[in-house]
Amino acid sequence: MGRHEQFAAGSLLGALAAFAAPLATAASGAAPSPQEVAEQVDAAIAAETIKGADVAPRCDDETFLRRVWLDIVGDVPAPEHVIAFCLDPAPDKRAAIVRELLASEQYGVNWARYWRDVVFSRRVEDRALLAANAMEADLSAQLNADMPWNEIASQFITARGDVRENGATAIMMAQDGRTEETTAEIARIFLGIQIQCAQCHDHPYDSYAREQFHELAAFFPRIAVRPVRSATRRSFEVVVSDRPQRRRRANNDRLPTPEHLMPDLDDPEAPGTLMQPKFFLTGATLPAGTYDAERRATLAEWLTGNEWFATALVNRLWAELVGEGFYMPVDDIGPERTPQAPGAVSALSVAFVESGYDVKRLIETICATDAYQRESRPRRGSDQPAFAANVPQPLRADQLYNAVTSALEIAEEAPGRQDFRRGRGGAGRAGYNATFGYDPSDPRDEIVGSIPQSLALMNSPQLAAALRASRRTVLGQLVRDIPSNEQLAAELYLRFLSREPTADELAATLHYIAESPDRGAAAEDLAWTLINSAEFQHRR
Repeated sequence: MGRHEQFAAGSLLGALAAFAAPLATAASGAAPSPQEVAEQVDAAIAAETIKGADVAPRCDDETFLRRVWLDIVGDVPAPEHVIAFCLDPAPDKRAAIVRELLASEQYGVNWARYWRDVVFSRRVEDRALLAANAMEADLSAQLNADMPWNEIASQFITARGDVRENGATAIMMAQDGRTEETTAEIARIFLGIQIQCAQCHDHPYDSYAREQFHELAAFFPRIAVRPVRSATRRSFEVVVSDRPQRRRRANNDRLPTPEHLMPDLDDPEAPGTLMQPKFFLTGATLPAGTYDAERRATLAEWLTGNEWFATALVNRLWAELVGEGFYMPVDDIGPERTPQAPGAVSALSVAFVESGYDVKRLIETICATDAYQRESRPRRGSDQPAFAANVPQPLRADQLYNAVTSALEIAEEAPGRQDFRRGRGGAGRAGYNATFGYDPSDPRDEIVGSIPQSLALMNSPQLAAALRASRRTVLGQLVRDIPSNEQLAAELYLRFLSREPTADELAATLHYIAESPDRGAAAEDLAWTLINSAEFQHRR
């Protein structure tokens, strides 16, 4: 079944307290609806950042539909979906399509691929990619089942086992089981806090001391990544060392049970200082010697119950959907950062916690805001208000691959044994990830194109073959089946840009087709131009 066939058509404590009461009592004591929370968010943004400034109008239906398809399921709508949506007179059709897309299996796949990129973009070595497919498969199923985000995070923090079988081992595999690197990634991904800056010295910009980083690292000293002993396949596993280890000599001496030691910077040869497991945001501690299962499970409980856990995901998803976070970058937030629109991020965070960490509900809420549904404008300057418009986003590699294959109706290659970033020259999904992939945690204004990316879309053999108006391609079928040049132009614009051409675009297209001695070649040129346009390669 194709993808389209799945569809029928400062500290926040004070602000959190201020918003918790109205949210808790909304709707006659019931949990507030996504629309009610969205209205509170928009009111806070209007009062805190926009303040009467020039605000972008609501985007048209064609733009909204392509936006939510790319954001939620990572694909573009087919022409018939665009036409049906634009002709639908229902006043709640935008909310309805958001719910429909969130109910699709492709929702989980799209967002699992997003998190896969977050985790593996900062891997310490390429063998970590062996865990990518398992993470994508497991997380897709969990997101589609609407597993609460705190439970998903807890699985990543406490994972062990074969990395090809347990996707939750991905963070530890990406960091090769190294104590300090794993610690830094857990804090960055789930709290949005860059505490690794305090690994060798006190944090240069925040009040975190060096000891606090190493106290957090003391939750992870007993994990390691080791090869799986198998004659038939190559894999690794996250293992735990809770017992004293034998020396690799012909005697029965044992090494101590692993604990984390903070290095002595003045004397690197010294053993270092034994660190007690301690959560830096609250000061909660466990005794040294605690078994690994207890210390990591306890950390998962403390971390997911902290206010910054909810705020980190709210901020990250808001940035992904609206184009700018309340805090930027999305993985550098915390008590000593001042957000844009603090009341808005507080309202969303409180509602997210009260929903039981329901990620689908959070996305539905953000998509219901005026901030999300506004027309897009170029990224604002420092003298302009935040959230007065949506911001165009370059498509992630998987989104771009889906858009190309859906527009041209190219059958996706069956996944092979290669991981998601080991492909050749832009061919297939793996190739697109190798060529177009980027770290979703990076600010989007830092994502720049490259010559290999341009070449992959301009003249790769695979794409060139799909863009020929031959008997075996959808483009050739359209040229044969649509005698009207005007209708042919409209069909191509709907396929590639999810909209009809403007009057000027249509006039230029019709003139070009009329002047061309070969109608099929003219259609090929138009399709090539659309697929290489900035509009096609961005979500706006």
